[in-house]
Amino acid sequence: MSDARTLNVWRRWGYRLLPGDLFSYILHLRPAEWPIMAAHTAFGYVLAVGWQGVGRGVSLPEALWALLIWVFFLNGGTLAINSVFDRDEGDIGYLNAPPQLPRYLLHFSVALLVGGQLLALMLPLGFQIAYAVCFVMSILYSVPPFRFKAVAGVDWVINMWGFGTLTPYAAWAATGRPLDLGHVLVLLAFCPLFAGLYPLTQLYQFDEDRRRGDRTLALILGMRTSLIVAVASVALAFALLGWAAAILQAPVVALGLPVAAWLAVLAPWLLRHESWSPAQHQRGMYRALTAWAVTDVVVLLVFAS
Repeated sequence: MSDARTLNVWRRWGYRLLPGDLFSYILHLRPAEWPIMAAHTAFGYVLAVGWQGVGRGVSLPEALWALLIWVFFLNGGTLAINSVFDRDEGDIGYLNAPPQLPRYLLHFSVALLVGGQLLALMLPLGFQIAYAVCFVMSILYSVPPFRFKAVAGVDWVINMWGFGTLTPYAAWAATGRPLDLGHVLVLLAFCPLFAGLYPLTQLYQFDEDRRRGDRTLALILGMRTSLIVAVASVALAFALLGWAAAILQAPVVALGLPVAAWLAVLAPWLLRHESWSPAQHQRGMYRALTAWAVTDVVVLLVFAS
C-alpha cells in the first residue's frame, strides 16, 4: 500500500493534494491511457470534418464534449469497474503497482458510466447508440456472472469493435455527418487492427491471468499463435484501408509507412518470443501502441480531405 502511494513523484503529490483514498479513485481510471484513448477518439472527428474543417473549428464543441464523455466517463468508468472485479496484485495495463481498491470504487465507476450515458443525450443519436453499445459491453466484459474478459474469443470481439471501430465512430457521429462507403471501410479497418493489437496486450500477463484462472484469448492460443493472429489481423486491416483508398481515390502508397512500423514490431517479436521475459513482452506491447499511433496519423493524412 505504501509503495503504491509513493511509487513516483506524481503519486506522492497526488496523495498529498487529495486526502484519504481520493487519488486512488483517479489512478484506477488509469489516466496513463487517456492520451491514447483521446487520440483514437479524436481521429474520428478529424476524419469526419477534414483538416480544413479542424482549422475552422467545424463541430468543435460537439467533438470536445464527445471526447470528454468517451474518455473520462466511458473509458474511465470501464477501467475502474474492471479493477473492482479483477483485484490485480501486480502491474496492469497503464497502471503499475495499483493501489488498494478504495471502498466505493464500484459505486464511482457505475456513476461514471451512467452519467456519461445521460450526458450523451446532448449529442446526435449515432453517438448515443455507440455509447450505449459500449456501456453494455463494458458490463458484460468485467462483471460476473458474465465476465466475458475471461472467455477467450468473446473478450477479443468486444475489444476489437469497442475500441477499434466504435471509438473513432463516436467522434464522427458527434459531428452529425453521414457516413459514406469509403469512410465506413476506414473505420471498419480499425476493427481487425485492434484484433491484432489485443492479444499483444495479454502476452506479458500470462502468469497473472493463469493465477487468477482467466482463460484469455492469448492463453488459449499460446504466444506463437497469438502473434500469427496479430500479423494476419493487421494484414486484413491494411487490405481494408487499401480498398478505401481505391474508392476515395487516396494515395495508397503512403500506407507503406505504418505497414513498415507494424512489421518492425511484429517480425522480431514472432521470431524471438520464446526467449522474451514478461518485461520484454510489455515493452513489445508499447511498441505496438506506437505503431498504432503512426497508423492513426498516416491514415488521417491520407483520408481526411
